[in-house]
Amino acid sequence: MSKIVPYLTEDQIERDAAALLAEYARKRSVLIQPPIPVEDIVERHLKLRFEFDDTHRLFGVPRDPEGDPDILGAIFFDEARIVIDESLDPEEHPSKEVRYRFTLAHEGGGHWRLHRPWFATETAQAALFGGPAAPPVVCRSSQAKQRVEWQADFYASCLLMPKDLLIAAWQKRFGNTNARILNRKNRLILPADATDDIAEAFRSYDQQRDDEALNEFVRPFAQQFSVSMVSMRIRLEHLGLLHREVPRQRSFSSAR
Repeated sequence: MSKIVPYLTEDQIERDAAALLAEYARKRSVLIQPPIPVEDIVERHLKLRFEFDDTHRLFGVPRDPEGDPDILGAIFFDEARIVIDESLDPEEHPSKEVRYRFTLAHEGGGHWRLHRPWFATETAQAALFGGPAAPPVVCRSSQAKQRVEWQADFYASCLLMPKDLLIAAWQKRFGNTNARILNRKNRLILPADATDDIAEAFRSYDQQRDDEALNEFVRPFAQQFSVSMVSMRIRLEHLGLLHREVPRQRSFSSAR
């Protein structure tokens, strides 16, 4: 979709996700602990219906027979209804549980909380002038870099991996909140006479080994919060808890 939405800072999005969790905890008189009960938040607190369907058939978009679905979900604001692609149904496909949870948080958290006012205005204007209702937000993985989709993705990460809970889990595991820096020993040594093809192969293999080392830090947190390894790694790196290399020291001029 190409809907233009206002710019929001990461801090604004993070604060709203935290506010949603606080609202839910207060109303349900529960203590928020990982994994975040995203289904209950979406269905019982936000009063949204969600269902599974063949989203590609629903919106008339051919499905890649060999790849993951491009359309993961959609939200119909005027109906307070979410549709998630049937391939993510955790009852039928248990291995898709974390992808399903992130998609539900993306739709019910991100789009509903952040973007509903803009689509509600559009719908009201259309009705006033006798036009059709605003279309639903159709979320395609191929459009993830669009502002509206990035905001919903970031909201989902903040909702499923709340900053305070993740830092507390990090401190419990390591005894402090110090960042961990990947600093593998015994890196591959590239021969001086290596061809371009060999050099590229070395770099690719070394990167894979870096990812394996990062996963040793990421895996227990991903399991605890019931999110994907990639989502957790990005969140830990974003919070400054995990680094692939020693961070550069900022100069006084760059700190202003």
